[in-house]
Amino acid sequence: MDAKHLADDDQAARWRAAGHAWVETQELLDGMLRPLEELLVERVPAGRGGHVLDVGCGTGSTTLAVARRLGPTGHAVGIDISEPMITAARERVARAGEAASFILADAEHHAFEPAAFDAVISRLGVMFFTDSVRAFANLRRAAKDEAWLRFIAWRGAEENPFMTTAERAAAPLVPNLPARRPEGPGQFAFADPDRIRDILTKSGWSEIDIRPVELSCTLPESELVGYFTRLGPLGLILPDVDEDTRPRVIETVRAAFDPYVQGTEVRFTAACWTVDARAS
Repeated sequence: MDAKHLADDDQAARWRAAGHAWVETQELLDGMLRPLEELLVERVPAGRGGHVLDVGCGTGSTTLAVARRLGPTGHAVGIDISEPMITAARERVARAGEAASFILADAEHHAFEPAAFDAVISRLGVMFFTDSVRAFANLRRAAKDEAWLRFIAWRGAEENPFMTTAERAAAPLVPNLPARRPEGPGQFAFADPDRIRDILTKSGWSEIDIRPVELSCTLPESELVGYFTRLGPLGLILPDVDEDTRPRVIETVRAAFDPYVQGTEVRFTAACWTVDARAS
């Protein structure tokens, strides 16, 4: 097996593992990321129907929001590499009764029907491709000519300190904490707008518009410990930390979040890019 396939398999394994935590915290994350969802979905013309692809759809919140906005003549399709999240999304749409469906696959490689979609969207789901040019070229083939693209991606780690608070605080106590790879797939892979523009241009997208946004996000203070102990690099490794060290890690990390706690809420700013483009 070559290095490319090993990297792809590594991404799949990571998201299978993380998927269970995302399903368990679905309601919390949906609420926390609601401002990003609203910014994404506002691009969809209300009540006009159409066929929209949601990339990295997770447990389906954005896909269902788009389906509702499209109206009765529309259909939203979510795709994600995580089996636990896609299972949860399918259960969710069955309860909601919306015109949406889900694909368990890697959007970088999946054989979409050519020219099937009027639009492609993603909330924080496109930074994890092994080969971003190949992935966006595949999405371009799935899109109709003149279809539009909108995605939201994180800016740099230095502009999003909340997102790295847990691992920075835990690092002295957990020396084997997984390191982020700025040059590889990951949360902050699209920090550089010039890189985004280059990827989209090479993969067949034009009319590229990249804008910085700062969105105010909240979560209940009562959910904070559950959030950082189950998600992110710390959440992946904490179950393997010895029982004597684990309480110290949790106490240390919780204290590090104090600057973000305001009464019963945790508040932080999500520094992101909103990226729009057109299938050329």
